Amino acid sequence: MKILVTGASGFIGGRFARFALEQGLSVRVNGRRAEGVEHLVRRGAEFIQGDLSDPELVQRLCHDVEAVVHCAGAVGVWGRRQVFQQGNVEVTENVVEGCLKQQVRRLVHISSPSIYFDGRSHLDIKEEQVPKHFNNHYAATKYLAEQKVFGAEEFGLEVIALRPRFVTGAGDNSIFPRLLNMQRKNRLSIIGNGLNKVDFTSIQNLNEAILSSLLAAGSALGKAYNISNGAPVPVWDAVNYVMRQMDMPQVTRYRSYGLAYSAAALNEGACLLWPGRPEPTLSRLGMQVMSKDFTLDISRARHYLDYEPRVSLWAALDEFCGWWKAQQSN
Repeated sequence: MKILVTGASGFIGGRFARFALEQGLSVRVNGRRAEGVEHLVRRGAEFIQGDLSDPELVQRLCHDVEAVVHCAGAVGVWGRRQVFQQGNVEVTENVVEGCLKQQVRRLVHISSPSIYFDGRSHLDIKEEQVPKHFNNHYAATKYLAEQKVFGAEEFGLEVIALRPRFVTGAGDNSIFPRLLNMQRKNRLSIIGNGLNKVDFTSIQNLNEAILSSLLAAGSALGKAYNISNGAPVPVWDAVNYVMRQMDMPQVTRYRSYGLAYSAAALNEGACLLWPGRPEPTLSRLGMQVMSKDFTLDISRARHYLDYEPRVSLWAALDEFCGWWKAQQSN
């Protein structure tokens, strides 16, 4: 099978492209940074550089491939709506159009369970529990992008959307690097009582889910799937596990949710007034995410994709810590 992986210079896209090559697939990759995909080119991937906001480039990328794994997108919780609209919705429209015009058979779209988050605690969220209003621009545009993908079904494109939660492992430049940096500056506190449970996903488990999505048939198609390790843990247990592995002090200081939320609101307000609107070190959404229960029901993926998470969170964190130590020593 010949596939295209977008966003291959990023964590999820890069790890899946490497995994696909190891499975014997023919892989074309696209990414913003050529240096970010050098390791894939050395392993046999074809690299076409360019911006996915260019429809003609996307047509070229989609030519002569059977399936597209769309990992590219705008991430984060800070910034103007237009940035997320372009990076998530308009780019996905281009990918869908490229698939249809080049007669690509299947599109696997990497979405996000952030669409569910409303600032409150939720356990075992099912795929249909989408709120009427979204918490931020990222969540709103990720859901809109999903709708563009599912809208292509009526034109014959086979589609699947995956919503993986807190993906980690070697290459994770998002979750734990930020927390490690805050703890290094002695700015990390446990928000609330520290017992809130959340889901994580090993990148290896996500790779298996994406591969299953490429191979699935029949009633598995045309659906969105929650993806996680299926074993929620208190978020601060995971954070402190990483701190121990990295020989750093554990997070032991507690801060009330109300105080933390107020401080984050003031921090956001100051950043809005500051020239260039820099991203705040504390955000209200961050305080909510780190203090609320947030777990997913993955029974749909288990049933239709035969998804069975095999790599534990602790193994994924060991993988991350080993990689991060190697990065820091280079």
